[in-house]
Amino acid sequence: MQAEPTKSLVGEEYEVEIGPVAHGGHCIARTAEGQVLFVRHALPGERVVARVTEGEEGARYLRADAVQILEASKDRIEAPCPFAGPGRCGGCDWQHAKPGAQRRLKGEVIAEQLKRLAGLTPEEAGWDGTVVPAEGDKLPAGQVPQWRTRVQYAVDADGNAGLRRHRSHEVEPIDHCMIAAPGVSELGIEDRDWAGMASVEAIAATGSQDRMVILEPRPGARLPLVELDRPVSVMRVDEKDGGIHRVHGRAFVRERADDHTYRVGSGGFWQVHPKAADTLVKAVMQGLLPRKGEMALDLYCGVGLFAGALADRLGEKGAVLGIESGKRAVEDARHNLADFPRVRIEQGKVESVLPRTGITEVDLIVLDPPRAGAGRQTVQHLSSLGARRIAYVACDPAALARDLGYFRDGGYRVRTLRAFDLFPMTSHVECVAILEPAAKNL
Repeated sequence: MQAEPTKSLVGEEYEVEIGPVAHGGHCIARTAEGQVLFVRHALPGERVVARVTEGEEGARYLRADAVQILEASKDRIEAPCPFAGPGRCGGCDWQHAKPGAQRRLKGEVIAEQLKRLAGLTPEEAGWDGTVVPAEGDKLPAGQVPQWRTRVQYAVDADGNAGLRRHRSHEVEPIDHCMIAAPGVSELGIEDRDWAGMASVEAIAATGSQDRMVILEPRPGARLPLVELDRPVSVMRVDEKDGGIHRVHGRAFVRERADDHTYRVGSGGFWQVHPKAADTLVKAVMQGLLPRKGEMALDLYCGVGLFAGALADRLGEKGAVLGIESGKRAVEDARHNLADFPRVRIEQGKVESVLPRTGITEVDLIVLDPPRAGAGRQTVQHLSSLGARRIAYVACDPAALARDLGYFRDGGYRVRTLRAFDLFPMTSHVECVAILEPAAKNL
């Protein structure tokens, strides 16, 4: 007999009590039947009507939006952005929460991930439980920091620029993104017709007046003549190989951090918040306390931000090896660090390149892996190198917690953990963990 198809529950509504925050920008609730709901646009302690957006009978969990607030939290505010809310723009998660409440929610997520995946309490991780706002971001409720220096606009079938709805390819047309940095907003992307384009990414460098747009045409479409409200470089995404090619102007922007200028090529990684690079360099260097003449690794090094900061502090007899998989980022890193003869940048995946270097001992390690984390194999290798201190920069608390567990297995303990709110209004948070050999404290 053929099994009956599982019934979709999309559109069903449940009146529920909202429980704790969860990783990913939602809170947990349960239906009367005990099925788990991941509810967006809600806050812990509220009573809401939740409408299912994804899921079916028998599924482990359902996704839902709070479409009616029956009992509101004291932390709730009216979302400042007119495009936020159920079924609307998916760029922000916490527009409906006071700024201080957003940071508390992020702190609760970090604490939960540390406990569940690493078996660590905040005290054991050397963390005071706070998530610190970036300089200038501590604003009253209803005001929004303009921090996002890189915004990727999706383009709808009519050529209107907008942002994608949550977990959807549908485009929410907008006339202004409230979290966009002034340098992005002043380009006027939302006011132009982008017919034939699939996406338009706008970049406004923090350390210079450099502005760039990266256009991704739909198959067979021609590039438009780009006339914006400020001078910009123009790049395009190649539909065949996905590479980014220069159309007009420079193929990079110039960023500034730690008293150095860094060239960042199109598609290259740079922290999105204008204060992030300096904030993270300061936290990493305060944690590592580099000494003259030491040997350091900078893994997943991007365009060389931490490698440059280390080289500055390690002096002429110190040495830094950076490893980065992106070809363009490696070219930029080598350019950016050309004044440091004892800095070497290797291209490739960390797990492949590091064993080939023959390095068996280092003093310091910085790793800033992608969202998935470094993983057990890489952490095991790093734990064998005898570093006196390791700085782990993480944009995902779950990956961080998993890797901290692997480091513990390799004989390292967390000395300190700091958390920074470098993505206001979203569920994302940046952490810096400083590790040292556990035997040091025996």
